[in-house]
Amino acid sequence: MASGPITTERPSSLSGLTEPEAKEFHAIFLTSFLIFTAIAVVAHILVWLWRPWLPGPQGYASLEGVRDAAHALVTMIG
Repeated sequence: MASGPITTERPSSLSGLTEPEAKEFHAIFLTSFLIFTAIAVVAHILVWLWRPWLPGPQGYASLEGVRDAAHALVTMIG
């Protein structure tokens, strides 16, 4: 009694994932992307406080008060 291999038919998709697997992957991807984006936004704000990309008319010398503001912000956060 030789019979062929038993196969369970899975729905065919480009990724090869089933619907529940695709939804789980999407949820993990979305969460990771949002966390990464939040960290990037915070990092950009902190760098802007440290050294703005667009200095004032007198260059970076006109931004001396920014150091005090950044220090105050860091003490409020931590």
